[in-house]
Amino acid sequence: MAPVATTQDQNQTTYANGNSVSAKYDILEDYQGNYRFAPIEEAQVSRAMIKRYFTSMYERAVSDVVIVGAGSAGLSCAYTLASSRPDLKITIIEANVAPGGGAWLGGQLMTPMVIRKPADRFLREIGVDYEDEGNFVVVKHAALFTSTLLSKVLAFPNVVMMNATAVEDLIVVNDFEGKQRVAGVVTNWTLVALNHDTQSCMDPNTITAPVIISATGHDGPMGAFSAKRLVSAGLLKELGNMRGLDMNRAEPAIVNGTREVTPGLILTGMELSEHDGSNRMGPTFGAMIGSGVKAAKEAIHILDVAEVVNGKVVGKVTA
Repeated sequence: MAPVATTQDQNQTTYANGNSVSAKYDILEDYQGNYRFAPIEEAQVSRAMIKRYFTSMYERAVSDVVIVGAGSAGLSCAYTLASSRPDLKITIIEANVAPGGGAWLGGQLMTPMVIRKPADRFLREIGVDYEDEGNFVVVKHAALFTSTLLSKVLAFPNVVMMNATAVEDLIVVNDFEGKQRVAGVVTNWTLVALNHDTQSCMDPNTITAPVIISATGHDGPMGAFSAKRLVSAGLLKELGNMRGLDMNRAEPAIVNGTREVTPGLILTGMELSEHDGSNRMGPTFGAMIGSGVKAAKEAIHILDVAEVVNGKVVGKVTA
Protein backbone atom coordinates (compact mmCIF):
# COMPACT_ATOMS: atom_id res chain seq x y z
CA MET A 1 0.00 0.00 0.00
CA ALA A 2 1.34 3.42 -0.94
CA PRO A 3 2.06 6.01 1.75
CA VAL A 4 -0.83 8.34 2.56
CA ALA A 5 1.24 11.40 1.77
CA THR A 6 4.82 12.36 1.20
CA THR A 7 5.85 15.97 1.39
CA GLN A 8 8.90 18.13 0.97
CA ASP A 9 7.86 20.91 3.33
CA GLN A 10 9.44 24.33 2.87
CA ASN A 11 10.03 26.10 6.17
CA GLN A 12 11.20 29.70 6.51
CA THR A 13 12.78 30.95 9.75
CA THR A 14 13.36 34.66 10.35
CA TYR A 15 15.81 35.61 13.10
CA ALA A 16 15.87 38.77 15.22
CA ASN A 17 18.61 40.27 13.04
CA GLY A 18 16.34 40.04 10.00
CA ASN A 19 18.15 37.16 8.31
CA SER A 20 16.01 34.36 6.95
CA VAL A 21 16.91 30.72 6.50
CA SER A 22 14.88 28.24 4.48
CA ALA A 23 15.01 24.50 5.03
CA LYS A 24 13.35 21.52 3.38
CA TYR A 25 12.14 18.78 5.69
CA ASP A 26 11.77 15.22 4.52
CA ILE A 27 8.46 14.22 6.13
CA LEU A 28 6.26 11.28 5.32
CA GLU A 29 2.77 10.33 6.49
CA ASP A 30 3.08 6.58 6.10
CA TYR A 31 1.22 4.21 8.43
CA GLN A 32 3.03 1.14 7.11
CA GLY A 33 6.08 1.64 9.30
CA ASN A 34 7.92 4.56 7.70
CA TYR A 35 6.26 7.64 9.28
CA ARG A 36 8.77 10.53 9.38
CA PHE A 37 8.39 13.77 11.34
CA ALA A 38 10.10 17.07 10.67
CA PRO A 39 13.15 17.35 12.94
CA ILE A 40 12.92 19.39 16.14
CA GLU A 41 15.16 20.52 18.98
CA GLU A 42 13.91 20.07 22.55
CA ALA A 43 14.59 23.76 23.23
CA GLN A 44 12.24 24.69 20.38
CA VAL A 45 9.38 22.94 22.13
CA SER A 46 10.11 24.68 25.43
CA ARG A 47 10.44 28.10 23.82
CA ALA A 48 7.27 27.67 21.77
CA MET A 49 5.25 27.07 24.96
CA ILE A 50 7.04 29.57 27.19
CA LYS A 51 6.87 32.42 24.68
CA ARG A 52 3.15 32.09 24.11
CA TYR A 53 2.13 31.35 27.70
CA PHE A 54 4.06 34.16 29.31
CA THR A 55 3.14 36.58 26.54
CA SER A 56 -0.48 35.84 27.43
CA MET A 57 0.23 36.36 31.13
CA TYR A 58 1.94 39.67 30.37
CA GLU A 59 -0.88 40.92 28.14
CA ARG A 60 -3.68 39.75 30.45
CA ALA A 61 -2.22 41.30 33.62
CA VAL A 62 -4.79 43.93 32.68
CA SER A 63 -7.99 42.38 31.31
CA ASP A 64 -11.47 43.68 30.58
CA VAL A 65 -13.29 40.76 32.19
CA VAL A 66 -11.98 37.91 34.34
CA ILE A 67 -14.17 34.81 34.62
CA VAL A 68 -13.32 32.61 37.60
CA GLY A 69 -14.31 29.03 36.89
CA ALA A 70 -14.80 27.26 33.56
CA GLY A 71 -17.83 25.13 34.31
CA SER A 72 -21.12 25.28 32.43
CA ALA A 73 -22.03 28.76 33.73
CA GLY A 74 -18.56 30.24 33.27
CA LEU A 75 -18.18 28.86 29.75
CA SER A 76 -21.69 29.94 28.71
CA CYS A 77 -20.83 33.40 29.99
CA ALA A 78 -17.51 33.44 28.13
CA TYR A 79 -19.16 32.35 24.87
CA THR A 80 -21.82 35.05 25.10
CA LEU A 81 -19.32 37.76 26.00
CA ALA A 82 -16.75 36.82 23.37
CA SER A 83 -19.27 36.47 20.55
CA SER A 84 -21.09 39.73 21.30
CA ARG A 85 -18.07 41.84 22.28
CA PRO A 86 -14.96 40.84 20.31
CA ASP A 87 -13.26 44.01 21.55
CA LEU A 88 -13.06 42.74 25.13
CA LYS A 89 -10.06 40.91 26.58
CA ILE A 90 -11.71 38.00 28.37
CA THR A 91 -9.49 35.95 30.70
CA ILE A 92 -10.75 32.69 32.22
CA ILE A 93 -9.09 31.29 35.34
CA GLU A 94 -9.76 27.60 36.03
CA ALA A 95 -8.31 25.78 39.04
CA ASN A 96 -8.51 22.30 37.55
CA VAL A 97 -6.35 20.88 34.80
CA ALA A 98 -9.51 19.90 32.88
CA PRO A 99 -12.02 22.74 32.40
CA GLY A 100 -15.73 21.93 32.44
CA GLY A 101 -16.54 21.64 36.14
CA GLY A 102 -19.36 19.19 36.80
CA ALA A 103 -20.72 19.37 33.26
CA TRP A 104 -18.89 16.31 31.93
CA LEU A 105 -21.69 14.13 33.33
CA GLY A 106 -25.42 14.56 33.80
CA GLY A 107 -25.98 13.29 37.33
CA GLN A 108 -24.85 10.39 39.55
CA LEU A 109 -22.14 9.42 37.05
CA MET A 110 -24.74 9.10 34.27
CA THR A 111 -23.93 10.70 30.94
CA PRO A 112 -27.16 12.24 29.50
CA MET A 113 -27.64 15.97 30.15
CA VAL A 114 -31.12 17.37 30.83
CA ILE A 115 -31.77 21.00 29.88
CA ARG A 116 -35.14 22.67 30.46
CA LYS A 117 -36.60 25.01 27.87
CA PRO A 118 -36.00 27.80 26.87
CA ALA A 119 -32.27 27.14 27.43
CA ASP A 120 -32.37 24.76 24.45
CA ARG A 121 -31.91 27.85 22.23
CA PHE A 122 -28.29 28.00 23.39
CA LEU A 123 -27.75 24.39 22.27
CA ARG A 124 -28.90 25.29 18.77
CA GLU A 125 -26.65 28.34 18.76
CA ILE A 126 -23.52 26.31 19.51
CA GLY A 127 -24.60 23.36 17.36
CA VAL A 128 -25.31 20.60 19.89
CA ASP A 129 -27.98 18.04 18.95
CA TYR A 130 -30.57 16.85 21.43
CA GLU A 131 -33.75 14.82 21.85
CA ASP A 132 -36.84 16.94 22.44
CA GLU A 133 -39.00 15.74 25.35
CA GLY A 134 -41.48 18.61 25.19
CA ASN A 135 -40.74 20.71 28.26
CA PHE A 136 -37.07 19.78 28.27
CA VAL A 137 -34.40 18.38 25.98
CA VAL A 138 -31.72 15.74 26.49
CA VAL A 139 -28.19 15.84 25.11
CA LYS A 140 -26.96 12.28 24.61
CA HIS A 141 -23.75 12.92 26.56
CA ALA A 142 -22.95 15.89 28.77
CA ALA A 143 -19.39 15.81 27.41
CA LEU A 144 -20.76 16.61 23.95
CA PHE A 145 -22.17 19.87 25.29
CA THR A 146 -19.10 20.69 27.37
CA SER A 147 -16.48 19.86 24.76
CA THR A 148 -18.37 21.72 22.03
CA LEU A 149 -18.81 24.82 24.18
CA LEU A 150 -15.22 24.67 25.41
CA SER A 151 -13.79 24.39 21.89
CA LYS A 152 -15.89 27.31 20.65
CA VAL A 153 -14.89 29.50 23.59
CA LEU A 154 -11.18 28.78 23.15
CA ALA A 155 -11.41 29.49 19.41
CA PHE A 156 -12.32 33.14 20.05
CA PRO A 157 -9.23 35.32 19.54
CA ASN A 158 -10.18 37.55 22.47
CA VAL A 159 -10.35 34.69 25.01
CA VAL A 160 -7.42 33.38 27.04
CA MET A 161 -7.83 30.51 29.49
CA MET A 162 -5.32 29.74 32.23
CA ASN A 163 -6.22 26.36 33.67
CA ALA A 164 -4.44 24.66 36.57
CA THR A 165 -4.52 28.20 38.01
CA ALA A 166 -6.26 29.13 41.23
CA VAL A 167 -7.75 32.41 42.37
CA GLU A 168 -6.41 32.80 45.90
CA ASP A 169 -7.96 36.17 46.67
CA LEU A 170 -9.77 39.19 45.30
CA ILE A 171 -8.24 42.62 44.79
CA VAL A 172 -10.44 45.08 46.72
CA VAL A 173 -9.81 48.83 46.45
CA ASN A 174 -11.46 52.11 47.32
CA ASP A 175 -12.99 53.30 44.07
CA PHE A 176 -13.53 56.82 42.72
CA GLU A 177 -16.60 57.19 44.94
CA GLY A 178 -14.81 55.93 48.04
CA LYS A 179 -16.67 52.61 47.92
CA GLN A 180 -15.11 49.16 48.22
CA ARG A 181 -14.78 47.64 44.77
CA VAL A 182 -13.54 44.27 43.54
CA ALA A 183 -10.88 45.31 41.04
CA GLY A 184 -9.12 42.10 40.09
CA VAL A 185 -8.00 38.67 41.22
CA VAL A 186 -4.97 37.23 42.99
CA THR A 187 -3.73 34.10 41.21
CA ASN A 188 -1.31 31.26 41.66
CA TRP A 189 -0.77 27.92 40.01
CA THR A 190 -3.13 25.43 41.67
CA LEU A 191 -0.35 23.05 42.70
CA VAL A 192 1.33 25.95 44.48
CA ALA A 193 -1.92 27.09 46.12
CA LEU A 194 -2.52 23.57 47.45
CA ASN A 195 0.92 23.46 49.09
CA HIS A 196 1.14 26.76 50.96
CA ASP A 197 1.08 24.84 54.26
CA THR A 198 3.96 22.55 53.29
CA GLN A 199 6.40 25.01 51.71
CA SER A 200 7.90 28.38 52.51
CA CYS A 201 6.19 31.55 51.27
CA MET A 202 5.14 31.31 47.63
CA ASP A 203 3.70 34.69 46.71
CA PRO A 204 0.95 34.99 44.08
CA ASN A 205 0.37 37.10 40.97
CA THR A 206 -2.44 39.52 40.09
CA ILE A 207 -4.79 40.37 37.24
CA THR A 208 -6.49 43.76 37.20
CA ALA A 209 -9.93 44.05 35.59
CA PRO A 210 -12.98 46.31 35.93
CA VAL A 211 -15.35 43.31 36.04
CA ILE A 212 -14.88 39.94 37.73
CA ILE A 213 -17.41 37.17 37.09
CA SER A 214 -17.21 34.35 39.61
CA ALA A 215 -18.60 30.96 38.61
CA THR A 216 -16.90 28.62 41.06
CA GLY A 217 -19.96 26.50 41.87
CA HIS A 218 -21.50 25.56 45.20
CA ASP A 219 -19.49 24.89 48.33
CA GLY A 220 -16.65 22.41 47.98
CA PRO A 221 -12.82 22.28 48.00
CA MET A 222 -12.61 25.41 45.82
CA GLY A 223 -16.32 26.08 45.39
CA ALA A 224 -18.17 29.30 46.21
CA PHE A 225 -14.77 30.93 46.60
CA SER A 226 -15.69 34.54 45.93
CA ALA A 227 -18.92 34.37 47.93
CA LYS A 228 -17.03 33.03 50.94
CA ARG A 229 -14.27 35.61 50.51
CA LEU A 230 -16.84 38.42 50.57
CA VAL A 231 -17.79 37.29 54.06
CA SER A 232 -14.24 37.01 55.38
CA ALA A 233 -13.37 40.38 53.78
CA GLY A 234 -16.27 42.07 55.53
CA LEU A 235 -18.18 42.88 52.33
CA LEU A 236 -21.02 40.45 53.14
CA LYS A 237 -22.40 39.73 56.60
CA GLU A 238 -22.96 36.03 56.05
CA LEU A 239 -23.64 33.42 53.39
CA GLY A 240 -27.24 32.56 52.61
CA ASN A 241 -26.16 28.90 52.18
CA MET A 242 -27.66 26.69 49.51
CA ARG A 243 -31.12 25.30 50.30
CA GLY A 244 -32.49 21.84 49.51
CA LEU A 245 -33.27 20.63 46.01
CA ASP A 246 -36.31 22.06 44.26
CA MET A 247 -35.85 22.31 40.50
CA ASN A 248 -38.89 24.50 39.90
CA ARG A 249 -37.74 27.13 42.41
CA ALA A 250 -34.01 26.74 41.91
CA GLU A 251 -33.47 27.36 38.21
CA PRO A 252 -35.40 30.64 37.80
CA ALA A 253 -33.91 31.91 41.08
CA ILE A 254 -30.37 31.40 39.77
CA VAL A 255 -30.98 32.99 36.37
CA ASN A 256 -33.07 35.90 37.64
CA GLY A 257 -30.73 36.50 40.58
CA THR A 258 -27.55 36.68 38.52
CA ARG A 259 -26.15 40.15 39.16
CA GLU A 260 -23.36 42.35 40.42
CA VAL A 261 -23.47 41.45 44.13
CA THR A 262 -20.87 44.03 45.12
CA PRO A 263 -19.21 46.66 42.91
CA GLY A 264 -17.02 44.92 40.34
CA LEU A 265 -18.11 41.34 41.16
CA ILE A 266 -20.84 39.37 39.38
CA LEU A 267 -21.84 35.96 40.72
CA THR A 268 -23.23 33.35 38.35
CA GLY A 269 -24.27 29.71 38.49
CA MET A 270 -24.39 27.69 41.68
CA GLU A 271 -22.06 30.03 43.55
CA LEU A 272 -25.03 32.39 43.66
CA SER A 273 -27.07 29.79 45.58
CA GLU A 274 -24.52 29.93 48.41
CA HIS A 275 -24.60 33.73 48.39
CA ASP A 276 -28.39 34.11 48.25
CA GLY A 277 -29.57 30.99 50.04
CA SER A 278 -31.51 29.69 47.05
CA ASN A 279 -32.34 26.07 46.27
CA ARG A 280 -30.19 23.61 44.39
CA MET A 281 -31.55 22.09 41.19
CA GLY A 282 -29.43 18.98 40.87
CA PRO A 283 -28.93 17.34 37.45
CA THR A 284 -30.57 19.88 35.18
CA PHE A 285 -28.40 22.47 33.46
CA GLY A 286 -30.67 25.09 31.92
CA ALA A 287 -30.04 27.52 34.78
CA MET A 288 -26.29 27.25 34.30
CA ILE A 289 -26.65 28.31 30.68
CA GLY A 290 -29.18 31.05 31.40
CA SER A 291 -27.20 32.40 34.34
CA GLY A 292 -23.99 32.49 32.27
CA VAL A 293 -25.74 34.38 29.48
CA LYS A 294 -27.22 36.86 31.96
CA ALA A 295 -23.83 37.37 33.64
CA ALA A 296 -22.38 38.32 30.26
CA LYS A 297 -25.16 40.86 29.72
CA GLU A 298 -24.61 42.28 33.22
CA ALA A 299 -20.87 42.64 32.53
CA ILE A 300 -21.52 44.49 29.27
CA HIS A 301 -23.89 46.86 31.04
CA ILE A 302 -21.28 47.62 33.72
CA LEU A 303 -18.58 48.26 31.14
CA ASP A 304 -20.84 50.44 28.99
CA VAL A 305 -21.37 52.94 31.81
CA ALA A 306 -17.89 52.81 33.35
CA GLU A 307 -14.89 54.97 32.55
CA VAL A 308 -11.96 52.56 32.59
CA VAL A 309 -8.26 53.46 32.57
CA ASN A 310 -5.61 50.71 32.66
CA GLY A 311 -8.19 48.19 33.84
CA LYS A 312 -9.47 50.36 36.66
CA VAL A 313 -12.86 52.04 36.94
CA VAL A 314 -12.13 55.73 37.46
CA GLY A 315 -15.56 57.22 36.82
CA LYS A 316 -18.89 56.90 35.05
CA VAL A 317 -19.57 57.67 31.42
CA THR A 318 -21.70 60.78 31.12
CA ALA A 319 -24.08 61.22 28.20
